[in-house]
Amino acid sequence: MDKLRNYDVSFSGLKNGKHVFKFEIDNTFFQLFDTEQEFTNPKIVADVFLEKHTTFLEFEIKVDGTVELICDLTNDEFEHPIENEIGILVHFGEEYDDSNEDVITIPASDHAFNVAQLIYENVQLSIPMKKISPNVSDEDLEILNRFSPKDIEEPEEEEEKHESDPRWEALRKLKDNN
Repeated sequence: MDKLRNYDVSFSGLKNGKHVFKFEIDNTFFQLFDTEQEFTNPKIVADVFLEKHTTFLEFEIKVDGTVELICDLTNDEFEHPIENEIGILVHFGEEYDDSNEDVITIPASDHAFNVAQLIYENVQLSIPMKKISPNVSDEDLEILNRFSPKDIEEPEEEEEKHESDPRWEALRKLKDNN
């Protein structure tokens, strides 16, 4: 976690109420994580809104910016907007526990909460599964559609063969007798 220290939100000296933190997210942020990214050139701002209460913390993390993706159809790079928001409650307890997706428990002795993983997940959730450039022409889509495999329905004859098999009939007779 030391490499992510720049993304600690220190709450111990803050008064109860609302506080705002801003983080600039670029390639250096994603290099801190040992995963390969599906995008390049991230230019993202993460706004972290903290509402401190006496017994818990309420975080809202908004990411806004752009990344470059590679189109699945044309293999061209295009800029994709990143915009997402998540909320999380942080409670104090015995030990760290993030098994609940909406509530994270941290040790009562902690004085800061690291938001790097939440920012990372927030950005990842903004990346579409199917990456199609807005510059893909209708002609390209039509050609792709024409040569795409179509859903093939299985003929019903196979089912009939299965049902008319004499072995199945013999088994049904045995079943009916019981």
